[in-house]
Amino acid sequence: MTKFALKIMQYAMIPEIRIEDYNYTLPDGRIAKYPLPQRDLSKLLIYKNENVSESSFSLISDQLPENSLMIFNDTKVVPARLHFQRSTGAHIEIFCLEPVMPEEYVSSFATTDRCRWKCIVGNVKRWKNDTLSLYNPLNEREIDIMNLKADLIERVGETSIVEFRWDNKAPFSKVLEVCGSIPIPPYLNRDTEQIDLERYQTLYARFRGSVAAPTAGLHFTDAVLESIRKKNIITDTVCLHVGAGTFLPVKSSLVSEHTMHREPFVVTLSLLERLLENKGKVVAVGTTSVRTLESLYYIGVSCIETGYPSDVDQWDPYSRDYEYSLEQSITAIIRYLKDNNKSELSLGTRIIIVPGFRFRVVDVLVTNFHQPQSTLLLLISAFVGGNWEKIYDYALGHDFRFLSYGDSSVLFRK
Repeated sequence: MTKFALKIMQYAMIPEIRIEDYNYTLPDGRIAKYPLPQRDLSKLLIYKNENVSESSFSLISDQLPENSLMIFNDTKVVPARLHFQRSTGAHIEIFCLEPVMPEEYVSSFATTDRCRWKCIVGNVKRWKNDTLSLYNPLNEREIDIMNLKADLIERVGETSIVEFRWDNKAPFSKVLEVCGSIPIPPYLNRDTEQIDLERYQTLYARFRGSVAAPTAGLHFTDAVLESIRKKNIITDTVCLHVGAGTFLPVKSSLVSEHTMHREPFVVTLSLLERLLENKGKVVAVGTTSVRTLESLYYIGVSCIETGYPSDVDQWDPYSRDYEYSLEQSITAIIRYLKDNNKSELSLGTRIIIVPGFRFRVVDVLVTNFHQPQSTLLLLISAFVGGNWEKIYDYALGHDFRFLSYGDSSVLFRK
């Protein structure tokens, strides 16, 4: 078969989905603009055996199967939004997406004089290649000492490569802490406030890199985590750095024309071994954990067929029928890591999960309520066998709060 014929066949297997079929009316008043006073006071919708009920998030352990494996995303949101000013007085907002030089997150955050990042730049047409200075209207001394500058290196589509320079030999992570702000979602329609510094971050966040929180985890408290452990539920983590693409709407009428952005992730060898040994249900906290875990199958296929792991492309799951078992796939990744003396798998995924997707890893999903016509709503529909409208009608009719700071749900896969 020619490469052209193979490509035609692959495209023929991509689901033809119209995004207008995944729309619902979300009144602005149902969007939670602020978090509740206590994380676990959120309401909890339960979808199981095609029935919908509700409880309190503080009691979520009552809903989870004993002896499950529950997996969290321990990425940490960085203060990635920076406000600069041209010598003309024009304001330029720079939103850091991912490091370019050094390319690795830890190395970039450790640099002490300059680094380059891929960014979204507001008012980029007004930036005429001059050096920008950080906007500091209150003349805060700590910011002045940093003397943070920005230079536009090149434009790449809708993004730009920006070089940052500063004076006081502080690591770039400290520069962002002093000079940046937490990039809360645009649909909140407000500036970042003091409460967001704590509450737009999970309790278990460890590794810097996300520009959006894995919001399903925002509800968990120490008391909830303890109740989960008492039920003989094993907990573990993955780390997927959430990109700004999570906020991008599907603008094409056909989902097949939408482009997913790459998000880097890390999975440890110990978690892979745990997945291989696991006999209970796998509970994923958040859609980012789902996308990471389900990507593992296709990475394992790459190890089986080529001898090494590779990034997961957007439509890989739909390109053909896969004959390998999950056990074979995970075993292949473990073998590759051990043969190469590696303790973790570090790759990226562009996977899109839409109706027609075959789930191979995750059985139960803990997640918030998502925007109309979004890729996340498509994932929910795929997970519950197309029954998303029943779930969202219930939530809208029973005073659930929506989106990042909203209420939660626990969904059992059909």
